[in-house]
Amino acid sequence: MNLIELRDIRKTFFLGEVVLPVLKGISLDIAKGDMVALTGASGSGKSTLMNTLGCLDRPTSGDYLLDGQEASRLSNDERALLRNQKMGFVFQNFNLLPRTMAQAQVMMPLLYGGKHISQREARQRAAAMLERVGLADRMDHQPSQLSGGQQQRVALARALINHPPLLLADEPTGNLDSQTTREVLALFKQLNEQDGITILIVTHDPKVAASCKRVIRMADGLIEADERITPGSS
Repeated sequence: MNLIELRDIRKTFFLGEVVLPVLKGISLDIAKGDMVALTGASGSGKSTLMNTLGCLDRPTSGDYLLDGQEASRLSNDERALLRNQKMGFVFQNFNLLPRTMAQAQVMMPLLYGGKHISQREARQRAAAMLERVGLADRMDHQPSQLSGGQQQRVALARALINHPPLLLADEPTGNLDSQTTREVLALFKQLNEQDGITILIVTHDPKVAASCKRVIRMADGLIEADERITPGSS
């Protein structure tokens, strides 16, 4: 079963009189439970593709099916609901609120997701998710009291709190040292293998790409290579 199906996805930006085609016909399938690295030089189109997959932007043309639902032609409100229900996001800069405790950060998608969950249940679920990512003793810490790796784990817990089938990670290890990078990637692999979460990672780092099951390389708005990683080859 495919979680993602793209058919001839194109994205063109219009800057005054300048027409800038960024995605030039992307077609691909990503199966449920896959772990995929999306790589390519700056300007290759990978960030635009990630924004399209995350329903943060609409393609100019083409079809995008997410878990069987056509996502490219939804309204802004419908896309926001789809993101909250089906996706988690992790970014290079963590995107945490500077004066908010870790537990409160993780609770936010529950409280703003329209599920009418109680504060008590939200706190319990946030605590359980922070324990899952190894931060049971950091729930009452603000970002300034946490290391970079711990901040990324808070961001990951927040991304997973609604149990989305898809996790989108944009350079998630870009601000982490090598040891912390290995720890975060090990956590990603655990979530993929044990929970069956489909993970797509945008990365420039070949070691991060090699930790995935599949590597898609983009160039000039097209897919240049699509390779399955052999277990143990990295």
